[in-house]
Amino acid sequence: MNKIEELRKIIEENDNIVFFGGAGVSVPSGIPDFRSADGIYSQAYKSVLNPETIISHSFFMRYPDEFYEFYKDKMIYEKAEPNDAHYALAELERCGKLNAVITQNIDGLHQKAGSKRVLELHGTIHYNYCMKCGKRYGLEYILNSKGVPKCSCGGIVRPDVVLYEEGLDGHTVEMSRAFVQAADVLIVGGTSLKVYPAAGYVREFVGKKLVLINKSATDMDSDADLVINDDIARVLREAVLL
Repeated sequence: MNKIEELRKIIEENDNIVFFGGAGVSVPSGIPDFRSADGIYSQAYKSVLNPETIISHSFFMRYPDEFYEFYKDKMIYEKAEPNDAHYALAELERCGKLNAVITQNIDGLHQKAGSKRVLELHGTIHYNYCMKCGKRYGLEYILNSKGVPKCSCGGIVRPDVVLYEEGLDGHTVEMSRAFVQAADVLIVGGTSLKVYPAAGYVREFVGKKLVLINKSATDMDSDADLVINDDIARVLREAVLL
């Protein structure tokens, strides 16, 4: 039995599965990850500052124009479409096997593929709000704004995403931890498990099977019951038999 067949067997035998995913899940959709050789953090940019500094809270508050230039150029991929990994997970949820998708991504592709219970640890590009009055705006408003998006009240509109130096949403965190702790099977995919505190929640899993799907090794490989170093879209497509 090869590793994908082993994963298929695990899926077939369990109905209490949770998926925890990172940037690698969206790479097959044309969205670069952050830390790989071709990732956002490795790409040259106009600014002499590194991307982690630009997408920090303090930089946003001090230099909103420069922040939004980078954000629109490097963080928004409005034409990206779900790939087979997203569709496979949506199918598992539809079949009653997958209880939740916990994602570090902000692109909304899980919902676009049909997943209903998606916990977005780092927020989403699709929701934005005025920092002055709280009025909500969609992604199109950000894309169509010149410079810093402004609300009708005059306040700055910011994306509902978690920037560096900011904490995660408490409710989303507690729900994510509860799903991980209650799962029989945890499938972790497309993440190096180096972004904390989010990656730390995986260590709270106490169920039967821990599956890691990532192109490169992670610090938790030795703790997993099954490790697959391959393209996550191909692995989930074949395991779910799309």
